[in-house]
Amino acid sequence: MMKYILILSGIICMAILNSCSTPSQQNPNIVIIYADDLGIGDVSCYQSGTLPTPGIDQMAAEGLKFTNGYATAATCTPSRYSLLTGEYPWRNNRAAVLAGNAALLIDPNSNTLPKLLKDNGYTTGAVGKWHLGLGDGNINWNAPITLGANEVGFDYSYIMAATNDRVPTVFVEDGEVVNLDKNDPILVDYRKNFEGEPTGKDNPELLKVHPSHGHDMSITNGISRIGYMKGGKSALWVDENMADTFLDKAKQFVKQNQSKPFFLFYALHQPHVPRVPHQRFAGKSGMGPRGDAILEADWCVSEFLKALDEFGLSENTLVIFSSDNGPVLDDGYQDEAKELLGNHTPWGNLRGGKYSLYDAGTHIPFITRWKGQIKPGVSDALISQVDLYGSLAELLQSENKRPDSHSLFDVLIGKSINGRNHHVTEGLQGRLAYREGDWVMIPPHKGGKKISWGVDMETGFSMQPQLYNLKDDPSQQNDLAEEYPEKVDQMMKSFEAIKSRK
Repeated sequence: MMKYILILSGIICMAILNSCSTPSQQNPNIVIIYADDLGIGDVSCYQSGTLPTPGIDQMAAEGLKFTNGYATAATCTPSRYSLLTGEYPWRNNRAAVLAGNAALLIDPNSNTLPKLLKDNGYTTGAVGKWHLGLGDGNINWNAPITLGANEVGFDYSYIMAATNDRVPTVFVEDGEVVNLDKNDPILVDYRKNFEGEPTGKDNPELLKVHPSHGHDMSITNGISRIGYMKGGKSALWVDENMADTFLDKAKQFVKQNQSKPFFLFYALHQPHVPRVPHQRFAGKSGMGPRGDAILEADWCVSEFLKALDEFGLSENTLVIFSSDNGPVLDDGYQDEAKELLGNHTPWGNLRGGKYSLYDAGTHIPFITRWKGQIKPGVSDALISQVDLYGSLAELLQSENKRPDSHSLFDVLIGKSINGRNHHVTEGLQGRLAYREGDWVMIPPHKGGKKISWGVDMETGFSMQPQLYNLKDDPSQQNDLAEEYPEKVDQMMKSFEAIKSRK
């Protein structure tokens, strides 16, 4: 009998040890769903626009809606860089909107969010838009690409090569172009066209979507893009099917990894231009392709959350929904986004949008859901996407190796309302603004007050400092810099101290 008791005791001890050392028993799966150019007013649970988004609203109803959630930049490459590295983008002088053939922006030797999670037992995946560069700047699209998402911490990646308005218009899976016929190699050039290849500028009769400014180079799927390409016909994507493709890949990743802890960066391409939603959504919003693309994105969120429910993972999965920057209407294609807007306000009651230093450039939808752990509600805490590294390091009881990233896990799941007290945001060309509490100070910046290349958007630039109180004046109509010069001086000193910190 004693022998059996000792054996049973040993088995129990081993079970206890295994349960303590297995991350899946302690830590949730983590999913970041990242929209592209979606404004805070584009999500109906924020109660400022007129477009219905029932899928995202359901996530908010089951989780926590942040009213002060921020991206770090009003353009996509810098904000994506911050989310995945936990570092302000302006600390890296290459962190600007990248060309389609740009080298990998993130140093493979640096600390990243997927590496943090991978080191703690997670299987990591990236599906969707990347726009953080690939290769070394002299990329051969017909051979394995050795610098990309996999080299910065992702075990699996299925991404677009650049953006949906840039060539090459192909998907890249684990470093290789999908469905590429090696007898029809891809050639890419961002300076000159290949002889005999049609362009949107010279052959508008071939287009089903016409450019409004720029975007008039190589044509694929009846849409002209930025840059020139030739070949790779079997690998070219069909824009109308892109959402379904990314959703299927995201669900497959979850299905294949459901028995172990996983991290998925699911980066939607909507409503970035060109806005070419599947026929199921075309014409459904009454606001033209931009509204239709948002309905499609909302459906993707809903379908993905249903998949988590079906796999029995919702109570063990923290889902974070946000957008890379604020909204824009005409961003290079004639899709009547402005003309068909009606009473809808993508920016809500905020000023500015994509590219702008004003608040709507970076003040974005931010929602978390973890069934059974996050109590449904609303949080006014100030939180940034740059904080995800520090917050998830806190969850995992790991070192936060990124000083720009605040450890705010309790804020993220609604157990605290004490968010960060200051935040630096970036507009065009590395221009910065500084928020501290309810105050926003925009330092003097040279440049025009409006974007010069056809986008109807304020830059926020002025040769004089600007000061706004967002609590009293969320629309930033009352510049208080002259009334409170001492506040400007104090914020300028705090801002410079943050900038100088290594």
